[in-house]
Amino acid sequence: MKKLLSLLLVLVAALALATSSALAADIALVTDVGTIDDESFNQACWQGVEAYATANSLSYQYYQPAADSTDERLASIDQAVSDGAKVVVCPGYLFGETVATAQELYPDVKFIAIDVSAGDLNTDALENLYCAVFGEEQAGYLAGYAVVKDGYTKLGFLGGMAVPAVQRYGYGFVQGANDAAVEMGTPIEIKYTYGGQFFGDANITAKMDGWYSEGTEIVFACGGGIYTSAVEAALAHKAYVIGVDVDQHYVGEAAVADYGYNPFVTSAMKGLQAATETALAKFFDGNWADIGGKIETLNLQLGDYVGLPTAETSWCFKTFTMDDYNAVLAGIKDGSIVVSTDIENQPTVDASVTVTYID
Repeated sequence: MKKLLSLLLVLVAALALATSSALAADIALVTDVGTIDDESFNQACWQGVEAYATANSLSYQYYQPAADSTDERLASIDQAVSDGAKVVVCPGYLFGETVATAQELYPDVKFIAIDVSAGDLNTDALENLYCAVFGEEQAGYLAGYAVVKDGYTKLGFLGGMAVPAVQRYGYGFVQGANDAAVEMGTPIEIKYTYGGQFFGDANITAKMDGWYSEGTEIVFACGGGIYTSAVEAALAHKAYVIGVDVDQHYVGEAAVADYGYNPFVTSAMKGLQAATETALAKFFDGNWADIGGKIETLNLQLGDYVGLPTAETSWCFKTFTMDDYNAVLAGIKDGSIVVSTDIENQPTVDASVTVTYID
């Protein structure tokens, strides 16, 4: 009996080791509340992990928390660390409290928090934590400028929750649209609202339907899954949307068969994948000290971290050209065009620009 028990214990231990080895990964990604195919933060950061790990023959794994809570996100990080992860990627502002705690619990593990700001963290970043945020106001500016230059005069901004990143997108959008309208001498109208959530529903679809019925031509849908309501309403009116965070043109391709067109004119993007790959390279190349303990704003002054998609398949403007885009992009980079980061005060606009803020 003792020999049998001993044999069983050995088998259990071997099975546990095999299971652990199967899950063991150099790089781990923990999702926020979604999945790695969410067409947004999780997916873009996961693509960065995949690309870097594959190119450098490293193992990688993702973990999805059981619920939307700090405790569950910490439990996933604990599992990743137990499985041997040397570096953990955490996408989205919801990780603020989580990484603030994790950096102290696991001092020998490095954490890459994408789009986690100082306000989200609410403490100092320790040496084993790197936080990257983005110049959303610059991406929003480019989108607003481009669509007005392309001939749209009745615009909308649908934000998710009024968190700083969404506000910067929105106020940048207003600034860009304003500057293009002034250059062209064309009066424009902008309706501006927040949905108070990051998902679409019947109420938000009804609001967007009302906007399009009243003549709104294009809406910047900025807030995770809230874009679904804007798209649904846009398709009912043969109108248009602007995507956010990633190039969402491919999402609109599903509408072509039934509606005869893709409603996504462009997308205001963050370099989520590029930021993930760059930070991973710093760690595995032995240069973590360059970024450890920092909360860094990635904008056009530091690299091509924000912008509009330039792939031919995603360039859906009628008259706004790539040369036009490159000119305004260069202006932001060299400082001749300054996009305000102020979100405490609504952007100042020309008398020809009407912005209606709607609760």
